[in-house]
Amino acid sequence: MIHYYITHFVTNFKDTPLRLVDYVSFRAGAAALTAFLLVLLFGPFTVRKLKALNAVAADRYKDVDPALVNKLKSKTPSMGGILIVAGITISLLLWGNLSNALLQIFLAATIGFSLLGFLDDYAKTALQKSGGISGKCKMFFQILITLVSLYFFNQLSETGDILRDLYVPFIKEPVYIMPLWMAFFFGALVVVGSSNAVNLTDGKDGLAVGCVTFCTLAYTAFAYMTGHKIFADYLSLKYIQGAGEIAVFGCAIAGSCIGFLWHNCHPASMFMGDTGSLALGGSVGLIAVLVKQEILLLLIGWVFVMEAGSVILQVISFKLTGKRIFLCSPIHHHFEKKGWPETKIVTRFWIIAGVCALLGLATLKLR
Repeated sequence: MIHYYITHFVTNFKDTPLRLVDYVSFRAGAAALTAFLLVLLFGPFTVRKLKALNAVAADRYKDVDPALVNKLKSKTPSMGGILIVAGITISLLLWGNLSNALLQIFLAATIGFSLLGFLDDYAKTALQKSGGISGKCKMFFQILITLVSLYFFNQLSETGDILRDLYVPFIKEPVYIMPLWMAFFFGALVVVGSSNAVNLTDGKDGLAVGCVTFCTLAYTAFAYMTGHKIFADYLSLKYIQGAGEIAVFGCAIAGSCIGFLWHNCHPASMFMGDTGSLALGGSVGLIAVLVKQEILLLLIGWVFVMEAGSVILQVISFKLTGKRIFLCSPIHHHFEKKGWPETKIVTRFWIIAGVCALLGLATLKLR
C-alpha cells in the first residue's frame, strides 16, 4: 500500500529518499520491523481477550504422559496465532507490492490455513471438543488450499514453466521434469507435510515459533536470490521474476514470529494453536515449492522432520511390534521424560534449527 501510493502519487520520488520503497530489501526489513512491533505491542491485549473468551483447549495434553504436564499450562489461552497472522497481513498490506500475483497467492494461502486452524481451535475451545475438527476434514482442506495455490502457480508465466522441475541440492539443473499431476502431488505433500510438522512441534513454550523463524529466514534468502537476476545467475538458481517480493512476505513472518516469541517464551502467556502453526508451516512449505528447494526442507526444517518422524515411527513400531521406540512422542516429550528441563529442550532445538538453516544456505555455493 505504501509502495503503491508513493510510486504512483509522489512526483519525482526517485530523486528523494522515498525511492527506498522501490527496493525489496528495504521493504523486507520494514515489513519485519512492522510485524514485530505490531505483535509485540498488541500481545497483552490479545492475551486479555483470549482469556476473557476462555480460549483454552479442552484436554490440550490428553495424549501426553500426565507426569509431563504442567498444570499451570492448562489455563494458558490458545489461538494466539490470530495475532501472528494479523501482524503478517497488516505488515504486507503496508509494505508489500500487492500487485504482485505471487504475493497475493501466498497471503491468501496463509489466511486460508489460518482460518482452518482457527476452526479447529474454536472447536477445541468454544465447543470443548478435545479432538477439534476431524483429522480427515482438516487434511482435506489443507490439500485443497495447497492445490488451489499450485493451480495459480501453474497459471502464472513466471512459475508455470518451473512448477514441474525437480531439483536436488548441489545440482544446478533439474534432475527430472515431473508430469503435472506429479508436480501437484509432490507440492501438496511438501506443503501439507510442513504444515502438520510445525503443528506437531508446537508443544513447548517458544519451540515451534523459534524454529519457524530460523527456517523462514533461510527460505527468505532463497526467495530474494531467486528473484534477483544477477544473484540467481551467479548462484546458478532458477530466476523467477517477482519472487523477490516473497522475501517481504518471509520477513513479515519472521518479524511476527519474533514478536510472538516475546509472549510465548517460557512461561508462555499464550499459545498460537493451530491458528498459527498450520499457517506458518504451510507458508514455509509453499516458499520451498516456489523456489524449487523442496528437498532441502528436509535439512533446513530438520527439527520439524524429527518431530513428525518421531510420531510416524512411534505409531508404526507400536502397531507392528507392540513396542514404542521413544518414551513419548513427539520427540520433545521423549527428552522431557528423560528429565530435560523445558528450557533446555527448546534452546537446544533452536540451536539445531539455526545450524540447519545455515547449512541449507551454504548449499547456495555448493552447486
